[in-house]
Amino acid sequence: MKEPLAPRVALAVLLFFLLGPFLVVFVAAFGRERSLRFPPGSFTLEWFGRVLHQQMFVDGFRTSLVVAVVSTLGALLIGIPLAYATARFDFRGKGLVQLLATAPVIVPELVVGLALLRYFVLTARLPILPSLLIGHTALLIPYAVRVVLASLANVPIDVEQAAVSLGASRLGAFLRVVLPNIRSGMLAAAVLAFITSFNNVSVSLFLTGPGIATLPIQMLVYMEYYYDPSIAALSTLLILFTLLVVQATERVLGLSRYV
Repeated sequence: MKEPLAPRVALAVLLFFLLGPFLVVFVAAFGRERSLRFPPGSFTLEWFGRVLHQQMFVDGFRTSLVVAVVSTLGALLIGIPLAYATARFDFRGKGLVQLLATAPVIVPELVVGLALLRYFVLTARLPILPSLLIGHTALLIPYAVRVVLASLANVPIDVEQAAVSLGASRLGAFLRVVLPNIRSGMLAAAVLAFITSFNNVSVSLFLTGPGIATLPIQMLVYMEYYYDPSIAALSTLLILFTLLVVQATERVLGLSRYV
């Protein structure tokens, strides 16, 4: 039986709007012209070599990597106990805690960035790097909580209670029984948080300053003065990097089970 035409047309239109911009960036990255254009008149790999030797991009990548790794670890250290407490216990103010834990996702990131700038930089006078780390950690906590909660739902509380009845303390049961069973969920949360932090623009825009800027912010600064295919080449590399991380995580852990 022949498939209806309408679903195939709808799928083609959807793919065009979702993947079209990425295709334009990918093709434009290989253009030989000195200004960004699509389609390019000729092709070269020159721009990929340039971005790898551009010091501002190298420094931005290093800063983004450090911020993403440290803030991911911080979000997990806060998010895992918070997810466990909300999943296993009933206490006064539980709804408020859940609301505060998801606030960075509910509130627009520009508002979060402005609030963090006003409080940590202008009021507390913190240096740029600690402000970035705190801001990104706050932004990532909801992702850690959500993913770990989904993983905890697959661990029956009876298993933990059995360990306690056999003599383990509550902390011992958590460390020896619960954590090993949610290991895949924690790794999935770490990958999701890392990618979110590494690619963040809105919060980083308010918290970066002279000498310290993440890679997305360095890209924005570069585009204020230059409009060559370097940005398209760097964007292509970042897209490939993100896709590789997500696909590797999906194959190893099954990321779609948790997000």
